[in-house]
Amino acid sequence: MIPGFIKRLLLTVTLSTLVFVAGAGADDINLPDMGSPADAILNNNEEAQIGRMIMRDIRRSGQVVEDPLITEYLNDIGSRIAAQTNEGDHSFTFFAVEDPRINAFALPGGFIGVHTGLIEASRNEDELAGVLAHEVAHVTQRHIARAIHANSRQSILSTAMMLGAIIVAVAGGSSDAVQGAMAVAQGTAVQQQINFTRTNEYEADRVGIAALADAGYDPYGMASFFEVMSRQTTTSPEMRAPEFLRTHPVTTARVAEARNRARSYPPIRSDDSTSYGITRTRIIVARFDTPMQAVEYFQSRDYDKQNDIERYGRAVAYQRAGNNFAALPIFEELLEKDKSVIAYHIGLGQTLVALDQTSRALDIFERAVELFPRNVPLIIEYGERLLELGQPRKAHKMLLDLMNNVPPTPEQVRLIARAASMAEENAEAYYYLSEYRLMIGDLSGGINYLQQALRLPELQEIQRARFEARIDFIREFMSEEQLKRMRSSRPVGVAANR
Repeated sequence: MIPGFIKRLLLTVTLSTLVFVAGAGADDINLPDMGSPADAILNNNEEAQIGRMIMRDIRRSGQVVEDPLITEYLNDIGSRIAAQTNEGDHSFTFFAVEDPRINAFALPGGFIGVHTGLIEASRNEDELAGVLAHEVAHVTQRHIARAIHANSRQSILSTAMMLGAIIVAVAGGSSDAVQGAMAVAQGTAVQQQINFTRTNEYEADRVGIAALADAGYDPYGMASFFEVMSRQTTTSPEMRAPEFLRTHPVTTARVAEARNRARSYPPIRSDDSTSYGITRTRIIVARFDTPMQAVEYFQSRDYDKQNDIERYGRAVAYQRAGNNFAALPIFEELLEKDKSVIAYHIGLGQTLVALDQTSRALDIFERAVELFPRNVPLIIEYGERLLELGQPRKAHKMLLDLMNNVPPTPEQVRLIARAASMAEENAEAYYYLSEYRLMIGDLSGGINYLQQALRLPELQEIQRARFEARIDFIREFMSEEQLKRMRSSRPVGVAANR
């Protein structure tokens, strides 16, 4: 992954003078945070291009969590916070990374990743919101641009090496390898970079705490999470420091300052949302090696003593273990108690389909869509079940409406391509498969699918012009080497990639 990325970074010099700051000492190991560039260095469009380029590599690593319910929740809470500190200069995309390490990071262009380990380690929604607020502040305060300005003599190659090291870390690479790569790149400016990073951290705390309070969260949430993470090493020094402490160095003074800032805001009593509980529970279920281990985890506490979120976890665990008969009454009970929770509608619909109660399942989904029109997790799940039940045209129409009104994820695009193919809308299937390949960073694959579409005898002239224009647009972003490889490669077909 890294060599290809570095090559692309070097090919786009005007977009890539990024400096990521880090210092590594024997007792103080600080991996860099990534923020956003200032207009003096990069404009917003260039920043967004860099962010998308990095995201394609992260997606290609396979560690982005493709769970619509989790993704929607992170974007709901993140957007709520960003609205308090953002003046429209930045758009944000929040996503979960499947990684047990406790960490979070910001990328250029407003892409903010949160490790599943951090979500599970958070004790309440305010703590999770505090982490997101901190990362949002890195973006809105343009900390990458400041690093670029402070380290203007840094070479592009060194920059690429450091950026590559960060991506390896995000994708679950060895922290030792990360530290080694960065040590080679940073040269004699270590101490200056450390100081600069710490300045950014304090500024992100200040701005983030204000955003927390303005968004209706407990302003102590950020300090509370920092304190918990810091205790993990002070109470157990033999344990490896949480990744969050390595990328966001926390001192006693920093925690104290965060608490002092929080005191300047009126106290806020914030209860955890049901969506927070569901998100955290889905992450817990998924982290077990086998579904039965998850079942045993949720069965360890008597059903009568469990709250609704714990019961939901039990039902999801049953469902994943193939015991839909046990899951059914739990989902029915939960939905009867609270029809405002989309996850309950989805869980019951999934279970009914698995039990061949098709008519009732479709009724559950239809009523849910009436209550929550164009809800992404709901429409994706309903679309998948329609395809499973042999109704591709209905699924295609519904998914297309969603795509035309809500910014799509790669998985949404792949699903609509599958629906179009099953509905025998071959030109559209090729087009959306092309878009999916582009979203995950495969430019040649994107062109190949469009070329396949151009060979269709039923292709309309307006479609031909559209696809040819799209091919020309993609080629502008490809190197000569990539174009040569593409011309020599064998075209791919629709059927094998459904």
